[in-house]
Amino acid sequence: MVVKEFHARGWFEEPKVQNSVAHGIGTQNMLELTPQSGQKPFKRLFDWGVVFPYLAQVVRSEKFEYRQVTEIVHNDVVLKHAIKQAAELTLREQRYAKNGHRLLTRSASGDQAAAEEEDEKQGISYQAILHKQEQRAISILKDMGSTLNNGLLAFTSWILYKLLPCFLSGVVTNTKQIEMLKTATEKSPGTPLIFVPLHRSHLDYIMVTWILTNNDIRSPLVAAGNNLQIPVFGGLLRGLGAFFIKRKIDPVEGKKDVLYRAALHLYLTHALKQGHNVEFFIEGGRTRTGKPCMPKGGILSVIVNAFMDGSIPDALLVPVSVNYERLVDGNFVREQKGEKKIPESFSKAISGIWKALRSNYGLMRIDFNEPYSIRELVNSYNKIAREDGNMAKVYKPAARTLQHNQSTSSLYGTDVVCEEHRNLIESISRQVVFDCAAATSVMSTNALAFLLLTRYRNGAEEQILAAALDDLRNSLYGCKDIGFSGESSQILAYACDLLGSGLVTRTRDENGRLVIRAVSSVESFIELAYYSNMLTPHFALSSILLTTFHALLSEVENKNEAKVSRKKLMDNALENCQIYRYEFILNKPTQVLESLLYKHLDDLLISGCIRAEQLDVEVENAEESKRLARSLAADCLDDDAEDDYLHVANGDSDGDATQLLFASETLQQQRYICEVLAPFAWTYVTVAHSLQILHRNSMLESEFISFVINDLTGKVRRGSCLYAESISTDSVRNCLKLLEKWSVIEVCNQQGLRLISLNTLYEMSRESLNTIVKKIDAIVPKFNAGHFAEATP
Repeated sequence: MVVKEFHARGWFEEPKVQNSVAHGIGTQNMLELTPQSGQKPFKRLFDWGVVFPYLAQVVRSEKFEYRQVTEIVHNDVVLKHAIKQAAELTLREQRYAKNGHRLLTRSASGDQAAAEEEDEKQGISYQAILHKQEQRAISILKDMGSTLNNGLLAFTSWILYKLLPCFLSGVVTNTKQIEMLKTATEKSPGTPLIFVPLHRSHLDYIMVTWILTNNDIRSPLVAAGNNLQIPVFGGLLRGLGAFFIKRKIDPVEGKKDVLYRAALHLYLTHALKQGHNVEFFIEGGRTRTGKPCMPKGGILSVIVNAFMDGSIPDALLVPVSVNYERLVDGNFVREQKGEKKIPESFSKAISGIWKALRSNYGLMRIDFNEPYSIRELVNSYNKIAREDGNMAKVYKPAARTLQHNQSTSSLYGTDVVCEEHRNLIESISRQVVFDCAAATSVMSTNALAFLLLTRYRNGAEEQILAAALDDLRNSLYGCKDIGFSGESSQILAYACDLLGSGLVTRTRDENGRLVIRAVSSVESFIELAYYSNMLTPHFALSSILLTTFHALLSEVENKNEAKVSRKKLMDNALENCQIYRYEFILNKPTQVLESLLYKHLDDLLISGCIRAEQLDVEVENAEESKRLARSLAADCLDDDAEDDYLHVANGDSDGDATQLLFASETLQQQRYICEVLAPFAWTYVTVAHSLQILHRNSMLESEFISFVINDLTGKVRRGSCLYAESISTDSVRNCLKLLEKWSVIEVCNQQGLRLISLNTLYEMSRESLNTIVKKIDAIVPKFNAGHFAEATP
């Protein structure tokens, strides 16, 4: 059942000015909140909770029964089937290693007695193999299983109440969001809550649990990578609800580990059936760029399948948005520059904690967004499929059927083949990520970094930056939650102090005016981009539209007469959106991208970044009425109605024929918007140009990525590329995924190594490769040519 009482997006009003980092109306700082402590009405005169508020809070908070599911999984008949299947696969491998095809052919022909006799001669024992697989199953469940318990939750809560104020000025949540979660659990007591946060820091693992525990909401089991199974901390996380998953489920590329997949699937399914809430990070790992990563649907597929096969009646997905004014984990500059990640270890954890306790990371903000049920999501997608007349995409819950073949997409691959659910799971996962990104609160450091990287790359006076911050806050009002309040000049000073002198400097010029600028180094720009990219998805469609518009403008002597038809702009913008398909989720699965582009075009027309050709009064009024109608529909309708609206085709033939004109008076503002995606465009076009080295030559993917990163680094040093933040291994990989999707390159695995090469068409024809380069080059803003040439950088 979907809770309708509260919508996370657009909830804030401008808060009261208390100080430069005051958080908004209706929010609470969990570090100062101990609802279970203090004197209670109609209680005895003296309450020890007044003297020991934190201790009273953790002792008196509601305790839940957390059932262990490891033993249940071990006794499940499906696991026993998976053990047998794994043993048979191992037996076949050993037979092949000893005898090649000869014994396999004899076994397949039904001569089992002869095969067993040959096995005995070769020292192969099926019973020994089966016993080994049984022991392995026990070991897998032992390594995986959580030991969530109330005692450790209470102890850790008390520790966090003491330690968090040492390095965080606040952990801010929304009061009504917490009440919304409580209402959801009360109305559907048997329905598990599935918390799905975007992953920014290792601190995320325990903070959601800590907030839920201290608000009397059942703590979840948390999916964690087994790289966190380090001494002391691994056991602590396990007791707080972590169940550990291998970072690479299949040890051998192309060969599925059927036993491990079955164990993981059964563990999650039985945890849900036993009433556990679950938390998992749908991106798979922490974002290295500050913007959401593409979702991975493995764990979600298990939860959806548990609903589809009737194991659970429903589940409520709760998108969770997490943001930090300053990232506690440090930064990911090394990895973005192509250097290897330093693995987690006990010593690294201790040094990280010691460093954190001596630092100031500002506010942490956690938003629990409106839950939606899997049942209603499935019904919504089915409704769309029926309206489109595509009955093949109607998803129907059905009883589980055992399969002996391995699935190629299922997480577990042994007992349920769910190929037909792949599109459903992908749609749900993309919607979750989109909602999380849209609801993430903007912190002071996000705003400052965004302004320094898009408007004032060479720095600006504090007064000018403060005015720009006011303008940014006004543009975000009603669209994004603002996680700070106060005078903009005070906020800038606060954000500068948080980011530190290694990223931002504040100096006085010869006239005594304070100037704020980013530190001019590759490392500082990459790290600032992490904070800036939190806002990038919000402006992405506007940036694509304006960049496309300028690329299409005809070169005429009178720049004010340059124009592009609305239809041509839309067609080209849609193509350019596809280039970013692995970089951003630009729309929900239930939304039509073209409709959103029209809405953003209307906003650009209203702001004066693009002008519409003057028509006769009646037609002009009709066009203005359409724009207002679209704006009202997007702002006023509820979620269901909005989705219906977005499936209505925008515009008509007359509207598409409207000519859009260049607006010279807002050229500087247009440049700011185009700058938003310019670093990504430079990365992509550099990858496209680098494809030449694959001509008649295959290459390790890692070597190709290193080549591109080195090429970008050289361009930045020479000044031919203005954006040091373009040096990003994540964006290079995303571009390679796009090129593979376009069949420009082929990727094959050889002994665990990924080799890339050009597809035959592009191998034979350099002209075809140049077409791809030209196609990607269209998304790069040309600031030194065309209409931008007259703008001052």
